[in-house]
Amino acid sequence: MAETPTRTFDVEGMTCATCAMRVERILSRQDGVAEAVVNFAGQEARVVAGPDVDDESLRAAVQKIGYDITPVVAGEERETPAEKYAAETIYQRRLFAMSAVFTVPIVVLAMVLRETETNRLLQWILATPVEFVFGWQFHRAAAKRLRSLGANMDTLVSLGTLAAYGYSIWAYFADEPVFFDTAAVIITLILLGRFFEARAKGRASNAIAALLELGAKEATVLRDDTEVRVPIDDVLPGDAMVVRPGEKIPTDGTITTGATSIDESMLTGESVPVDKQAGDAVYGATVNQQGRIVVTATRVGSETALAQIVKLVEDAQATKAPVQRLADRISGIFVPVVIVIALATFGGWLAIDGTLPTALRNAVAVLIIACPCALGLATPTAIMVGSGRGAELGVLFKNAEVFERSRDVDVVVFDKTGTLTEGVMLLTDLVPDDTDVLLRAASVEAASEHPVGRAVAFGAEERGLDLEPVDDFAAIPGMGVRGRVGDTTVWVGKRKLMADAGLQIPASYDDRVRDLEGQGKTAFLTGWDGEVRGVLAVADRVRPSSQQALADLHARDIRTVMITGDNRRTAEAIAGAVGISTVIPEVLPDQKAEEVARLQRTSTVAFVGDGINDAPALTQADLGMAVGTGTDVAIEAGDVVVMSGDPVAVGTALRLAGATFRTIRQNLFWAFAYNTAAIPLAVAGLLNPMVAAAAMAFSSVSVVTNSLRLKRFR
Repeated sequence: MAETPTRTFDVEGMTCATCAMRVERILSRQDGVAEAVVNFAGQEARVVAGPDVDDESLRAAVQKIGYDITPVVAGEERETPAEKYAAETIYQRRLFAMSAVFTVPIVVLAMVLRETETNRLLQWILATPVEFVFGWQFHRAAAKRLRSLGANMDTLVSLGTLAAYGYSIWAYFADEPVFFDTAAVIITLILLGRFFEARAKGRASNAIAALLELGAKEATVLRDDTEVRVPIDDVLPGDAMVVRPGEKIPTDGTITTGATSIDESMLTGESVPVDKQAGDAVYGATVNQQGRIVVTATRVGSETALAQIVKLVEDAQATKAPVQRLADRISGIFVPVVIVIALATFGGWLAIDGTLPTALRNAVAVLIIACPCALGLATPTAIMVGSGRGAELGVLFKNAEVFERSRDVDVVVFDKTGTLTEGVMLLTDLVPDDTDVLLRAASVEAASEHPVGRAVAFGAEERGLDLEPVDDFAAIPGMGVRGRVGDTTVWVGKRKLMADAGLQIPASYDDRVRDLEGQGKTAFLTGWDGEVRGVLAVADRVRPSSQQALADLHARDIRTVMITGDNRRTAEAIAGAVGISTVIPEVLPDQKAEEVARLQRTSTVAFVGDGINDAPALTQADLGMAVGTGTDVAIEAGDVVVMSGDPVAVGTALRLAGATFRTIRQNLFWAFAYNTAAIPLAVAGLLNPMVAAAAMAFSSVSVVTNSLRLKRFR
């Protein structure tokens, strides 16, 4: 069955988590919509819907409740979250500054000077533009919600300040004390909070903008053997691009001319340049360090490795952790409950104290202090910063649930080849160290496509040997190879192949094979003319950082397991070299998922593999971690993509995911604790409305600031 596509919309008009909850709820209720997720921090909605669902019908439904959505068209330029918040920051700063110009004199008139008729009139005049011009965004948003019988944070601010302002007009004519300063100060302080919040959210959301900035803006393309400078959007697959030292590779491609070293740190997080030559793949936004090269473009636009990274970060930031859904549900019912509490507070104080000013002041304090904005920011801002920091470190998180699941991981299962080892066979031993033995064996092996054969042939070439032509070549499955070099038939392979060919095997060679296998190497024999002439061994070299990676995990009380198709002796030798806890040898690729499932009966399991042959195991694991080398990283198979091949990054990913989830919990705790503790104080008359406004505004800022600490994660 075809997968239902996901549509992305920019959302306008959201000011708090309650807004996001209402938009999400109305979208989810539309016919044909399978799922809708609204991200308040990113001002974005993602809707999974069938082709029969019209975008305009979705938009109309959202507009009915006072918001608006605009479809995001693939390939078209759109305003990034960082750009949105930059504009919002400027707008809110301007509003705050103008509001403060009017509010400061009101405070002086109310707090410093004696209250006279003129004094009270001036307060009224100065408070009016603050209430209805600079604070108009609150009233406009509240009115939209009211038309659809809804309420949000703006409703609380609007009700509170209009109550103080309206009461003050009555008090002016009744010759009672006025509260124009309360209304003006509340709006000014909340505008200040909105300014700080927009600026902080801009910093939290700049990861994608920073990634996009890494890409080249222009490319030098060969057209009729002439170098032409063109915009990056004009580069097409097949174009030949000239890249000089110090320049960025414009887009993904293959080197056709020249050799160089490439700084791929933006892709993998690894600072050591990678040597490249003709035939090697290179990736857009990486930097050419040395020679002039010509690169043939293979992937452009949204197909490049950089674009895949950006999409993955966007997807992670747009999804919700399970813990956030609880906060959203609470926010959805919070505002109506607060309004009821405020009305009860007003009635209660009016009955107890008998004075309208006291009852109004305490009711306004309840409305203002209870704004649930911090709840809406607690989770998305932490995810935005955590996933952005991960991208900088070469670790990509596929969705927000990863941050929550990672904290329970107590077993990490590693595939051996290409993960703990480099995945490339090298010739390590030759007994005796005889050039003729190596030349004959390598000449036959060069005709083989087997990795062992390539390792032997490459080892001979490294020693400067010119391989001989081979006739009558044959590969004996599971045993070895045979070929005629000159007039001699040479055999290379296992002991049984030698015996079947009638070759005598010296006892010392049998002992040597067992010794090499005990070291974790693949050992085999070669011979001709009735006798085995030598022993060769190849090995997949262990990554230098594997031992440190395992030690880091053990230090966190995480058990490590290695799954491999190697025999037990070889597997245990490699495990001993890197310090692995448990070895599961002789496992076929299709059995890896079964082994992971067996471990899951008693543990929470993360599986680390190359993301291609290991796809079933990556999917089976509680946390799938695909290890790539910068591209083709099997994004769909795993939950986390480690762009570099360094296994140390596995521990980094788990630590960053854990730190992000701890930050989410801290944010939610303080947001809940703040509202839970502050509302009773306001009800009891112990909280001045202006103090409540300042505390509410800065609670949101504190949540975002706490999330920004993840930028310093190492």
